[in-house]
Amino acid sequence: MRALMLSLSLLLAPQAAPAADAVNGETLAKRWCSGCHLVSEDQRKGNDLVPSFASIASRPDFDEDRLATFLLEPHPKMESMALSRIETRNIAAYIAEQRRR
Repeated sequence: MRALMLSLSLLLAPQAAPAADAVNGETLAKRWCSGCHLVSEDQRKGNDLVPSFASIASRPDFDEDRLATFLLEPHPKMESMALSRIETRNIAAYIAEQRRR
């Protein structure tokens, strides 16, 4: 009985989310975001009316989890991307890396 309870508790325990993949986030950002945002240091063209990823990352209130949630819903003037939760977490992780550069 004890073994059964232990097995059930392990099966029903919340699973940790996989770590975000900033490398994949960079690929996604270059595909989906670079038409408006400067997403990397080597990019030369962007829209002056939207913030670069580096400026987003350097905001004092920057929060990677909040950004990932925000990206699930298209914001004004942003094309409907229909990203998965993992993809938004990856993009947010990539943006967070801009803070460390």
